[in-house]
Parts: sequence; C-alpha cells; structure tokens
Amino acid sequence: MTHLTYTLSSLPHGRMSLASSLRTVRGLTGRAFLTAALLSVLTLTSHAQPSPGVFGPGPGCNLLPAPASVGATVDLSYFGPPPSENNPSLVGPVQLLKSGQVDLAKGTVTLPLYRGSMAGNGKAVWYILTEASDPEVASLLGLNFSAKLNFAGNGARTATFDSDNNLVFDRGTVDFKPARSVTPGSPSAPFPPSAAQPGSVGDQAYSPVVRVGNIYYNAPIVAFDVAAGDINFPSGNVDYTKAHDEILAIDTTAGTVTLQMVNGFSFGRPLWYISTDASLPDVAAIEGATYAPLMQALTTGRDDSFSSPVERLFIAVNGPSEGGCANPMRQGLFAALTDGHRPNNVFGGIPTIAPDYSPLWNGNLYEWTQDAVSKGYRGQLREEFQILTYVQGGVLTGPNGAKFGDSKFIVNCPVIQRLN
Repeated sequence: MTHLTYTLSSLPHGRMSLASSLRTVRGLTGRAFLTAALLSVLTLTSHAQPSPGVFGPGPGCNLLPAPASVGATVDLSYFGPPPSENNPSLVGPVQLLKSGQVDLAKGTVTLPLYRGSMAGNGKAVWYILTEASDPEVASLLGLNFSAKLNFAGNGARTATFDSDNNLVFDRGTVDFKPARSVTPGSPSAPFPPSAAQPGSVGDQAYSPVVRVGNIYYNAPIVAFDVAAGDINFPSGNVDYTKAHDEILAIDTTAGTVTLQMVNGFSFGRPLWYISTDASLPDVAAIEGATYAPLMQALTTGRDDSFSSPVERLFIAVNGPSEGGCANPMRQGLFAALTDGHRPNNVFGGIPTIAPDYSPLWNGNLYEWTQDAVSKGYRGQLREEFQILTYVQGGVLTGPNGAKFGDSKFIVNCPVIQRLN
C-alpha cells in the first residue's frame, strides 16, 4: 500500500493552507491551540496527484542504499559483485521490469503505452503491461514472469487480437473523472480514514488481469475513451480527470507513460514498485489507484497453496510515526496519514528472490500491541518471517487486537527495481 495523504506543503493550489487552518482556532492558547490546530489540519481532505515519490526529506522516506564508497576504507569504484542473470542473488541494483526505463535520480519508470479498444463500441483503451503468466512471453516483452497469474481466472477479463494485432477487450471500463480525496481519522488514530474517494473507478467488470488465449497479462488501464491528443502530456501537467493519478507524464506520440514509483521491502531488501489498482474503493483512494471491483473475486489467503493467485503484502497500521521522515524507523499507515509519505510496506516473494511472485498483493494489516509500544519494542520491519515471528510471539496482532491474517483486499503492485 502506498501513501494515504499529503503534507500541507504539497496540497494543490486552492486547498486550505496551514495559515487558514490555524485561523480557525485563533484565540486558543497552549495545549488547546495545538490540539485544535492538529485536528483542523488532519481533517483536511487531500487529493493531489501524483502521490509523493521515493525520495523523501529524511531516512524514513528514502530507502536508496548509500554507495559502498561511504565506508572509510572502501574504494570509490567498488560496489559489490555485479548483478547476474545466472545468479540473481548477488548484490543489486537489479531492474526487474525490463520493458521500462528507470530513472534512478527521479525515482520514476517510463513504460510502453498501448492502445486497444472495447468490443462493440470501439472506445479507446490505453494500458500498460507489467506481468505475463508465460515465461517465454514475459522474457520476450521484458515483463515480470508470474506463474501465479495462471490462477487469476476468477478476477480476469478476456481480450482478442484484431486484424492489426491490437487488443480488443470484452468488458471492463474505467472512469477517471472523479476527484480523489482522503480524509484522515482522528489525531490519535488517523487510520482508517473518515472518508475516501478513489480518483478512478472501474465498473463491476473491470480488473487489470486480462486473459489473451491461454496467457494471463497484468494490463492496468491508465486512460479510457479519450483520443491520443486529449492525454498527450509529455512534459507533465497531466489532466487527472482523463488519466491515472500516478502518471507523471504521458506521450501518446512516442507511446510512453512515466509513473511514480513507491518504496518498499522484500526479505530485507529495499525495492521500488508502482501501485495501479485495488479491489476495494477505500484502499484504492488511499493508494492513489483505480478501484477494480472484479479483483475482489480473486481468492485471498493461503498464498503458499496450490492455485493461489496472490502473494502477501504486510502493512503496519501503527508503526513508528513520530518525527515523520526524519525518523529512520518510520513505517505504517499512521505515519503515512500524518506526514503524507509512503508507509514502507513489506512484500513477500519478488522476482530473483522467490518463484512465487504475483503482482496481486493480498493485504495483511498488522498492529503493534500497546504493551510492545509502551516497552519501546516498536520499530521498522523489513521482511515477512520477521513479521510472522513477532505475530507468533504476541508482539503483533491484526487491527484492534484481532487475529493477524488476510485483510480481504488486493492491491496491484508490479515490482520495478530491486535496490540491492
């Protein structure tokens, strides 16, 4: 899961400013003033696009590893063994989605943009490709291979090729006109948000998963029913009533789209990914993603079992948030809601680390117990089995002390880059 809201400095023009927020509580002093001011700020509704990227103002929001030359006795030219296709366990960085161009300085990825159409009415479908269920096709197109997509039939659309080899989709449309908004909860418990509206909404037949013949593809729609000239924003300033909220630039002449990437971890390694769709509307609003109702038909839980289409995504609810991005232990939804940056979620297996990768991530919310918080145990967690060990030891639970496990939603998060 990505960010939940925005810092005040990143609110779009025309939104309530900090000064105007404080004017609503003028006349108060001391603790009453601070409490009222915080309440006023936290109840602002935010829907800026795109969401904050991978480079934040402190170590808690910036996961790019330092070069080896930082070590006093390490020569500047040494960065560990190079990545290898034959031995992908070696030190990174490793670009996983090879069809894209990763900008390490900006934390963005530029992917090929495809144009298809809807069966019956011929409306334009603008989409990207990130995964395929066939390893040879995935290798040919530079996509991530995901064998688990073979079991995603319950939540998939279908498509066929027309005479020009463009995809014609049988069903599933997306409305990009809604204005995304997320209103945090209370200061002591900003999650769950008190209100949330996704900025793009699919109909009941929409899912990013598409079956073409016997192969399943992850093909998120990024614009729908618009002409090429209507969404041509090669230098930015994207019209988000016509395109996905996480797009930074879209060039219909060159056939490319540039997307914001997101920080995360998998088995202790930092990674960058994109977030495109979610199976529940409030999750989609939080993610800056498209609400994709058909994804909710996918089987969740039992991610290690035969026929599972998903992998687990571990999301802290009340991780360390004090100090915002300046806190190197920063993590979780409370942090994201209060400082506007990404929550630093933990993924299961990704390509090069495990063969059971799926871009369809089954959310597993976890919460630090009050006893763990009071004893100072709370910190940043970075890998699946560390989290499961803490669950077994009673340090972590599900939200509000419930049993830890499947939170019954899916987020489509294709992984782009392993940072080491």
